[in-house]
Amino acid sequence: MNRTPVRVLLADDEHLIRGALAALLALEDDITVVAEAASGGEALAMATAHRPDVAVLDLQMPGLDGIEVAAELRHRLPECRTMIVTGHGRPGYLKRALEVGVRGFLPKTVSASDLARIIRTVQGGGRYVDPELAADAISSGDSPLTPRETDVLELAAHGTSVAEIAERAALSPGTVRNYLSSAATKLGAENRHAAVRIAREHGWI
Repeated sequence: MNRTPVRVLLADDEHLIRGALAALLALEDDITVVAEAASGGEALAMATAHRPDVAVLDLQMPGLDGIEVAAELRHRLPECRTMIVTGHGRPGYLKRALEVGVRGFLPKTVSASDLARIIRTVQGGGRYVDPELAADAISSGDSPLTPRETDVLELAAHGTSVAEIAERAALSPGTVRNYLSSAATKLGAENRHAAVRIAREHGWI
């Protein structure tokens, strides 16, 4: 059976996993790994240079995460379809991924044959979301945080001071403290550090 050739970019900061995926995909006649990347920034550069049909992105990478890379590729290379492969199937991530146009969302436990099949599905304009990740996303519900609370908590997650958050978010320090306090209250957290941890566990930031 003749299949349409698919040119793939692999992005994962774990060299062993990336190498294993590349080796397994090399066994497929119709799939060619044209570039590999170890960070979000490198993934964008490689995608721009090689213009792959499908970008297979790890969720958590240095710099930009897989969802941020997918969002950027949607603007830079709209013809490149994106997939997220993750060992962290937290529900909020799935919703964020779908919002930026990701076509595939699957765990790293997926078999090589299934990965190849899903790459072909995505290249052909289809979608694939792992059923267990989808079920978890539905059962967990939506984030209770407002977009502004989420933004401020994301900035706080990097250990940024209130003054720095205020400057980067174009808010007053008092307003930042109010957002952090409100977020902590909604999440039942005793402080902003606990709020960050809870929000991360749910994939809301």
